[in-house]
Amino acid sequence: MSEATTQGVQVTVQAVYVPERSDPDHSYYFFAYQVRIANVGDDVVQLLSRHWIITDANGHVEHVRGPGVVGETPVLHPGQSFTYTSACPLRTPVGAMHGTYQMVFPVDDEREGFDAEIAPFTLAMPDTLN
Repeated sequence: MSEATTQGVQVTVQAVYVPERSDPDHSYYFFAYQVRIANVGDDVVQLLSRHWIITDANGHVEHVRGPGVVGETPVLHPGQSFTYTSACPLRTPVGAMHGTYQMVFPVDDEREGFDAEIAPFTLAMPDTLN
């Protein structure tokens, strides 16, 4: 599990291996991850886009950028949170992810937005790490 807080936006991620969607004989390992984005600050914030950096055990790095998350650009008032689940296939049984969410202040468009950190977390098939 990973957790990071940036300017009042707390991002927590928990990843799991999904054996029924994986095929290790063909170097295909499928992982699901649940993200909770909580507004622990005092300002209304909105998530506009994401940037994921995915690294497998061979050192292959993939950057994934796009608008929103799971088709949404949630607005979070102080004390609110947004949770979603997504997935990531890898060619190796172990890897890692981290990144940022690009946030803005929708009720104060004069303030500059910021990148909320997504702390690194491990993707690992059970029994592959000590």
